[in-house]
Amino acid sequence: MEIVGIDVGFGFTKAYNGKNSVIFKSLIGDAADIQFRASLGDASTTSNLHITLNDKSYFLGSYAELQSNIPEFTLDQEKLIEDFIKILAITAAGICTDSSGPVNVVTGLPVGYLKRDTRRLKEMIRGMHEITYHNQNGKDETKRINIDKVHVIPQPIGSIFNLIFDESGKITDRALASSKLGVVDIGFKTTDFSIFDHLQYIERGSSTMDSGISKCFSVIANKLRQESNINIELYRIFKFVESGMIKIKGKEYNISNLKKRVYTHSASAIAEDLNRLWENDWDIDSIILSGGGSIPLAEFLTPKIEGNVIPIQKNIDARFNNVQGYCKFGQYKWGNKKTITEAAPAKKTAVNNSKTDTPSDENDTAKGEKSGKGLAWLRRQN
Repeated sequence: MEIVGIDVGFGFTKAYNGKNSVIFKSLIGDAADIQFRASLGDASTTSNLHITLNDKSYFLGSYAELQSNIPEFTLDQEKLIEDFIKILAITAAGICTDSSGPVNVVTGLPVGYLKRDTRRLKEMIRGMHEITYHNQNGKDETKRINIDKVHVIPQPIGSIFNLIFDESGKITDRALASSKLGVVDIGFKTTDFSIFDHLQYIERGSSTMDSGISKCFSVIANKLRQESNINIELYRIFKFVESGMIKIKGKEYNISNLKKRVYTHSASAIAEDLNRLWENDWDIDSIILSGGGSIPLAEFLTPKIEGNVIPIQKNIDARFNNVQGYCKFGQYKWGNKKTITEAAPAKKTAVNNSKTDTPSDENDTAKGEKSGKGLAWLRRQN
C-alpha cells in the first residue's frame, strides 16, 4: 500500500509520496498532432505532459499552454470538481507512485467547500484507472493505478501537519500540535482562514474568501490590456509578474511598481478579513502563512497581521506545504501499525524530539494535552 498526498488547485496541481513530488499548472488542452519534435529545451517529467485517460488524450500543464489549440483552466469550483479533478489528480498520482499496488490518497478542499464536495471528490478519483503517458522518445508507458481509500481534510491543516509530523507520520513538534493555531492559506483563487486548537478544527474562525493571488493578476492584466490592447490569460502571467517585466508585441512593460501597489492592496484586504474573522480568537498562539500566494504577499501581509506570524522559510516551496502535510498525515493514518502501537507515551518535551509521538487515537496519554483528541476527530472523518 502506497500513500500519496494530492492537491489539485486552480493554479497548480501537486502530488507527493514521501520520495517523489510533481507540480504542473492546472491546465488541460486538446492533444494536437505535433509534426516535428525537437529534443532541445526542458526535459523534465512535466514539460511535455501528454496522457491518455478513459480513451481521451490530453496535453497538460505547460505543454497544453504551448501546444494546445484551446488550453482550458478554471476559477469555478464546480467545473474544477466535474471536469478537472480526475484528469489532473490521476496524472499526478501516476507520476509519483512507484508500485502497481493499492494507493491511499489524502487530499484537501477549501473549508468553504468541504461539506459540499467531499463525497464527489472521492467518487471522482477512487477506483482503478488506466493511464498512458506518451513520452517524447516515442515510448509510451501505461500504468494501472488502484486508488483504494481517499481521505479529504480541510486544505489549510495540511500546512500544520507538514510542520508537526515527520515523514513517517510521527509527531515531532508536540508544542506546536498542542497550540491554538491560525492558518492563512493563500491559493490561486481562494484564501482559506482556519483555526485549529490542539489540532481540533474550529468552525467559528474558519472561512474561504475569493481573495487569492489571481485577483492581483487580474488587476495587472487589466492594466496591461488598457495600455497594449492585448488580453493576457491569467495562467500565462505567472513568470512575468515574478520578473516584473513583460514584453508585448516587442514592447517592454515594467510592472514592478504596479505589482507592489496591487500586492499591498491585496495584503491589506486579506489582513482586514483575517483580523475581523479572528477578533474574538485573541488567544491564538501562532499564525501560519501558506500556499503559493503567500510567497509574493508575505512581505506585505505579515506586518498587517495582529499576532505572532511564523515566518515562511526561504529554502522551501510554499506551494508544497499542504500536499506534503497530506502525505505525512496519510502515514499517520494508515502507516506502520507496529510503529504506532510501540510509540512511547507523550510527554511535553523539546521541539523536534521524535520520541514525543503518540499517534494512538483513543489512548493518547499526554496529561493536559488535547492534540490526540484533535487527531482522533480528524481520523474518523469521511
